[in-house]
This record gives sequence, C-alpha cells and structure tokens, in this order.
Amino acid sequence: MTAFARRARASAGRMHPELSLVSYTLLGHLEESGGCRATDLAAHYALDKSTVSRQVAALERTELIERRLAPEDHRVQVLHLTDAGRNILAQVTESRRTALRERLADWPTEDLERFATYLVRYNGWTGAGAEALRPS
Repeated sequence: MTAFARRARASAGRMHPELSLVSYTLLGHLEESGGCRATDLAAHYALDKSTVSRQVAALERTELIERRLAPEDHRVQVLHLTDAGRNILAQVTESRRTALRERLADWPTEDLERFATYLVRYNGWTGAGAEALRPS
C-alpha cells in the first residue's frame, strides 16, 4: 500500500506540476458534490481543518476554486470549482485514465474484473480500525 501511495503521489506531479494529489482529490470532491464547505472537506477526508485551509488557500490563489455564499444561509461560504479548475481537473483525469489504461493493457479480462471487484470492495470498507486489515 505504501508503494501504491508513493506511486500515486509521484504520478500526480507528472500529470500536472502545479496540482498535488491532495489538490486533485479535493477538486474531484468539489466537482462530485457540486460544491461544499471547507469543514465538509475536512470531515469527509478526516483531515485537520488547518490542513484543508492551507490546501483551499492554495487552490484559491491559483484560481481553481472560489467561495460563494450559500443561497440558503449567507453566513456560509461554499467552495466551488472555477472554469479553470474544471478544465485542469478534466485534463488531469484524462491523463490518469490514459496512464491506467496503458498500465493495465496487457492484463487478461479475468484479472481486470477481479481487480475491479477488489477495488470496489476495498473502497467500500467502513471498518473500525487498521487492526481489521491485518491477517489473523
């Protein structure tokens, strides 16, 4: 898993030099959710609010996201992708898909199906702790 995470971070830098894996992930969540508060991002990813705040500030400086007042409560600021944010996210997503297709091109269909099943299972896991990941 460590090698997988390192490879993901390294590939993110190659896809777009100004967009870290964390930034890419946050942009993706904002696109999927249609916008959300910074506190929602922190809760969703189990990150400290200060960590998210720094990432959000960097994304705002590069004009990839913007704050808008929530229509139902003007005291709340909701983060949204800008057009530039949507464009860069689409570019990086396509680059990542192309790289993944190339990496898996020689895999037999049965292996791809099994791999996809395992990824869905892994991503859907909501266990209570890391101990559950250790073999018994």
